[in-house]
Amino acid sequence: MLFSSTIFVFLFLPMVLIFYYGIFRNSRKLKNIFLLLASLFFYAWGEPTFVLVMVMSIICNYYFGLKVDKYKNNRKKAKSVIVIMLIFNLTIMFIFKYLMFTLTNIKYLTGLNFNIPNIALPIGISFFTFQAISYVIDVYRGNGKVQKNPLNVGLYISFFPQLIAGPIVRYETIAEQIENRHENFEDFSKGTCRFIIGLGKKMLLANTLALVADYAFSVKSGELSVVMAWLGALAYTFQIFFDFSGYSDMAIGLGLMFGFKFLENFNYPYISKSISEFWRRWHISLGTWFRDYVYFPLGGSRVNSKKRLVFNLFVVWSLTGLWHGANWTFIVWGLMYFVLITLEKLTKFDQKLGWFGHVYTMLFVILGWVLFRADNISYGIDYIKSMFAMSGNMFMDSSAKLYFLENRYFYLGAILCSLPLKNIIGKKINLNSKVADGL
Repeated sequence: MLFSSTIFVFLFLPMVLIFYYGIFRNSRKLKNIFLLLASLFFYAWGEPTFVLVMVMSIICNYYFGLKVDKYKNNRKKAKSVIVIMLIFNLTIMFIFKYLMFTLTNIKYLTGLNFNIPNIALPIGISFFTFQAISYVIDVYRGNGKVQKNPLNVGLYISFFPQLIAGPIVRYETIAEQIENRHENFEDFSKGTCRFIIGLGKKMLLANTLALVADYAFSVKSGELSVVMAWLGALAYTFQIFFDFSGYSDMAIGLGLMFGFKFLENFNYPYISKSISEFWRRWHISLGTWFRDYVYFPLGGSRVNSKKRLVFNLFVVWSLTGLWHGANWTFIVWGLMYFVLITLEKLTKFDQKLGWFGHVYTMLFVILGWVLFRADNISYGIDYIKSMFAMSGNMFMDSSAKLYFLENRYFYLGAILCSLPLKNIIGKKINLNSKVADGL
């Protein structure tokens, strides 16, 4: 994976940019065809077989888009196309991502003895499947025009900057940009800077703190000291943020370099004062996808009974947990957020916490990441017990001292980079300017 990343940064990307702005600079059509071919090559580099799955997804969803547009004045037929489209896309994702998990649980519960096939997981299948669904539904809703050219659908679904780790780009966001975007030096410069920032987050912070997290989560819970447990939990809390947001920054930056403007995916989530606010700031593209394509169609919060509201939230957060992976840890992680957000919506208690709201939010976020990172629920619970000295473990050991001393500046850097320092400093500068003007 590291070798592939190196090839991408030092060979693939420069070559793509040279061809894009050199040979194909005067033709939008040729630029789009070239980006499609480059994206398929990029995916095939790591997934030579599964690129066929993506091509099949492109062809079928192109067809679904044409059909739903054809029947836009016949709501019944259009909805039938949507249902068939959802069955097709979700079945593909289920086979590759959840079939083994489902069969394993059936075998465990029933005691039946049968062989479970070993099915490899195509990289990024959750991302490009959700984008394919977005394309057809947005055409159905009139939020973007249907693409008569299948190559444009292919470019939208397979575009390499955000193909592997997001953000999930909604079709309505870039429907017009596919054929009518305008590249310029200012956006290219901004995109380059954004890409470098994202790469720095990934390489300097996420990868460094991952070493601490990997060690902490490899130790038997009973042998883990309280301090080491917290160091590991905090390390993973920062690792997953800077890993994920770093990839999003790189994707947004690369998009700008090619004239595409993607929406932001993270907005300083670790400054949140409630769980609801956290999810408005964390992985925004996923949260808004589930909101607009699942939660709102179910009725959202505008329902006649609290039972229906709870049901809608349960569906969304069960699916959110399951989307992240085929493991009970992800499901329990999603259900934890279902319980917390349901309580916030029904009682509004989070609005009465004041400054403690931030402590409450981050505590559950960190505990949630422990479950998310753990190999199984049992280990996750035992790890949390170690954090609160409930496993008879010592307070601190030599490993904790060593990892803290070696990484203390990275922890500090992670904390500072999690804060909107630019906004805080900007406000102070503006305030000082106003005071100076008043004098």
